[in-house]
This record gives sequence, C-alpha cells and structure tokens, in this order.
Amino acid sequence: MNRYVVPVALCGSIAVFVALLSNAASSGRPPVLAALESRGVSNLHEFKVNGGLRGFAGVAGQNPVAVYVTKDGDVIIGARVDRNGEPMDTKVVDELVAGLMGNAAWRQLESARWIRDGREDAPRTVYVITDPNCPWCHRLWEAARPWVQSGKVQLRELLVGVIRPDSEGKAATILSSSNPSAALEQNERDFDKGGVSPATTVSDDVKRTLSGNLKLMEGLGFQGTPGVIYKSADGKVEMLSGFPQGTQLSAVMGPR
Repeated sequence: MNRYVVPVALCGSIAVFVALLSNAASSGRPPVLAALESRGVSNLHEFKVNGGLRGFAGVAGQNPVAVYVTKDGDVIIGARVDRNGEPMDTKVVDELVAGLMGNAAWRQLESARWIRDGREDAPRTVYVITDPNCPWCHRLWEAARPWVQSGKVQLRELLVGVIRPDSEGKAATILSSSNPSAALEQNERDFDKGGVSPATTVSDDVKRTLSGNLKLMEGLGFQGTPGVIYKSADGKVEMLSGFPQGTQLSAVMGPR
C-alpha cells in the first residue's frame, strides 16, 4: 500500500515532512504529485536541483512549499538546507509560486466589494481589510492622509464586522449609504466619538458582502484587522498584518 504524509501547515522554515510511495518516479511527472494534489498541495511547478532530486514548487494552504522527489519516488516536503545550515531554493520557490499566489489574491481583491478612499486615478493602490471599530485601522487611515490627499495613493477598503457586536451594523450603515466613501470618511473623522451610528437592520446584500470579505480575509491568512495588501516597487504583491511599523508605512504607501 502506498504511504504518504502531507503537512497541514508548515511550522518553521526547517520543518521537513517525508512521504513514501512504493513506485519509483518515472522520467515524466512523478506519481506522488497527484497524491499530494489530492491532499491539497497545488500549483506545482518544476525547478532544477542537484543531488539526484527533482524539485517542485507548490502551495500548501496559503504557504509556498518546496517538494523534492527522489529517484525512488519518495518525496520530501519542506525546506532544504546546505551544509552551513542555510535555506536553499527559497528564491526560486518564491518566484514560481509566491508571485502566482500574490497575483491571484490581487485579482480576488479587485473583484471584491471595496470602498474607494482617494482619487480614482491615483498611481498607487493599497487594499485594506478593515472593521469600523478597529482602532489600528483608524490609525492607518490617519497615517495615510498625506498620500491620499496628495493624490498619490488610493485606498480600497474592504469592510468586515468582527470586532464588536455593532461592527456589522456600522459596516451596514457605510455600505448602504448613497455615498459609501463619504460615510467611511465620516466614521473615521468621528471615530473618537463613536463613529457612524450602526444600522438597526442589515440587508441580505450587505451580509453577503461582509461574509465574502471575511472569507477573503481568512483565505489570505489574516487573523484580524487591518490587513494590508499592496504592490512593492518591483510589482510584487505584499501582505502586511496590522499597522505598518517604522519604514513599513513608506513601503506600503510609496514616496510622499
């Protein structure tokens, strides 16, 4: 009987998981890859390695992962290190998989229901997953004003309602407004006074939006708000959980 072990999550860059198949790998696509894909590993792309191995970059959950198939058809999943204990293949795995994951996430965000904060023709777009009651989201909104008001950055806010019992109602007030951008701004300007008043009823449409945004937040690996998604200077999609610290704010927003 074939035996294999697939990690549910990768805990640390040096974690190694071994899977065994009784059949040797052929010169074509190794049979073990189909077994891994049936257990949730996806987007497998081959890259060249030494030592008699075949390397494949893939995705496990929301994490890029390296897969190494031996001549005997066994497979090792995890990080490969050199004789000095340094991780290997990180760059090629990142290039093959992380880029694909980032671009897919960006497309999901583009098609989601977000609220624009800033000029429509701003050269830089930053997505922010936010809760109307989130103090760190409010701090980020305030910190972004110089970039937004100068027309350099457009924030696209995806609302969720998770922090307090009235978060959903406040999100509904903003999303149901005839001008959601203005309602969002009012909530931030009046944040210290409690923000906008929560809606007494939440429409099915708003509930679907909030549920979809929450699933997207969790799917991207965010545990809470704010979740920040932006593109670096070289066009790579980057994700940041929480309020940007130190030089992170400039990395997110770009030059002032």
